[in-house]
Amino acid sequence: MPQPTQDDTGRDRDENGRARNARPRDRFGRPLPFGSAGVPRIPDDLDLPPLETLDYAQRLLDDGLAFNAHEVLEAAWKSGPFAEKSLWQGLAQFAVGLTHIQRGNPKGARTLLERAAQRLAAYQPAPYDIDTPGLEARAHALLTALDQGKPISDNDLRPRLTIPH
Repeated sequence: MPQPTQDDTGRDRDENGRARNARPRDRFGRPLPFGSAGVPRIPDDLDLPPLETLDYAQRLLDDGLAFNAHEVLEAAWKSGPFAEKSLWQGLAQFAVGLTHIQRGNPKGARTLLERAAQRLAAYQPAPYDIDTPGLEARAHALLTALDQGKPISDNDLRPRLTIPH
C-alpha cells in the first residue's frame, strides 16, 4: 500500500487525495506519536464478504480491540449493499460505543450505543445470523450501567455478533 503524503495543512492523504491517518494507534484507537509501536491497522481498502467480516470483527472484539472491530464493520457499511448499510452502520456504531467505554468516555459511549440500538432494532431478523436482539439488549444494558455508574467488565465489552449454533 502506498504511503500517505501530507497536504498543506499537514493531514495525511492517499494517492487519490482522501484523508488518511498514518499515525500508529494504541489498542483503543488513539493516535500515538509517529515511530511508536501500535497495534496493526485495518487496511483502508478492506472488502470482505459479510460472514468473513463478522468473523474478523468478532475475533477483534474477543481480543478487546473494539476500535479495530469498528473499522472492519465500517468497511462493510461503506462497501456493502445499499439495503444493508444501516445494519452495518449500527454494528460499527456499537463497536465505537464499546471503544468509548474502553477510553473512559461515557458521553460518547451513550451517544453511539443509543444510535446503534436504534439501527439494530430495525433489523429483526437480521441476515447472516447477526444477533440484533442480543446486541440491542447488550447496548441497553451498557447504557443502564453507564447511567448508574456501575462497573463494566472486559467481558461486557466482548459481545457475540452472531447467534451461536
